[in-house]
Amino acid sequence: MRRCSLVALVSLLMLTVPNLDPGVATGAANGPTPKSPCGVPGAVAHYDHVVWIILENVGYSVVGSRDAPYLNGLGDTCALATNDFAVSHPSLPNYVALTSGSTLGVSDDGEPSVHPLRAPSIFSQLHGNWRALVESMPQSCDRVTSGSYAARHNPAVYYVNLGGSCRRNDVALTAAPNVSAAFTFIAPNICHDMHSCPVSSGDRWLARYVPSILASELYRSDRLVLFITFDENDTQSTNRVPTWVIAPTVPRGGRVGAALTHYSLLRTTETLLRLPLLAAAGTARSMVRAFHLK
Repeated sequence: MRRCSLVALVSLLMLTVPNLDPGVATGAANGPTPKSPCGVPGAVAHYDHVVWIILENVGYSVVGSRDAPYLNGLGDTCALATNDFAVSHPSLPNYVALTSGSTLGVSDDGEPSVHPLRAPSIFSQLHGNWRALVESMPQSCDRVTSGSYAARHNPAVYYVNLGGSCRRNDVALTAAPNVSAAFTFIAPNICHDMHSCPVSSGDRWLARYVPSILASELYRSDRLVLFITFDENDTQSTNRVPTWVIAPTVPRGGRVGAALTHYSLLRTTETLLRLPLLAAAGTARSMVRAFHLK
């Protein structure tokens, strides 16, 4: 099996004990993080696990910001989509679009009780082989916003056709994120997603969690792709957002200027997981070839 240099990437943690579960990232209890998580010599793409981390509102202004050294370091060592766009305002329509291929007529941030959705989604496509890890959520599949938990940033709780899988799989984020499902959706709370706290707060949060994911056996065996993006851009009328693509076969420092949207991220994920393309994902531009994911 491929193994990389034992020198840890700057800003990533040194991890020394082998992980017992290939899908559970356990921080300091994982093996050594590669020198660079991307552009790994000898890496062979056979990705069958996808993780999304969705941040909030700041958008493309974070690129090059002194308040986001960790994110910008990922852009230097992995790859960045520079011409990507959210599809709507405010937050909820974007989360619905990301997961169903359509805004489904949602145009506000109403609670799940206001918008019970019965359309197919990436969650229903996977028949339980998915997980949503949501920071500060008081209970599993919580459909009520409270404290620093925003239901509108947790799209799975809006789909009423998921049955009991929502309570089983839509759970609070812990210090050891379990990324063993085919698809893992990660939502920081409204401080750590940069919605209600400075960019630096979110960047520090990413510097704690991302290294654990990259140290998982799934990532180190060329099976997991991590995408980090924003739901929308509140500072530009164009709704431009940066999207970081992190995988062993992704070129280091790669920049892709092709026009992309949230539907491109859904299409790419469904393609990697060998799922039918939902709604607008069927005509969106794929990210697979441009980022060397095949």
